[in-house]
Amino acid sequence: MATKISIIDDDRAVREATKDLLRSLGYAAEAFDSAETFIAKGDFAETSCILADIQMPGMDGVALQAFLVECGHALPMIFITAFPDEGVKQRVLASGAYGYLVKPFDESRLLDCINNAIAH
Repeated sequence: MATKISIIDDDRAVREATKDLLRSLGYAAEAFDSAETFIAKGDFAETSCILADIQMPGMDGVALQAFLVECGHALPMIFITAFPDEGVKQRVLASGAYGYLVKPFDESRLLDCINNAIAH
């Protein structure tokens, strides 16, 4: 069974392009338009890594990370953002994130972060 990566981003173009990229590389990728949609699916046990946008309507990526930890589902997370903020970057990395990438992000950096996340 392929490693499953869940992509959570309100930007459809980024979400679909990232899903297509990861699938072309052999990952089982599933895309969600919001953190709430991901939580509602409840697919925590099958997910090896989450790639989440930081700024989204409703629950943002940082709040999703805190929610998952609080519920006992501390899944490896990689954050992506179009609005870099050094304070947020430091906070999510200190909270255990495996990466913080600025859109548009480099494919090789994304893969490095994913490989690091799933290795742990």
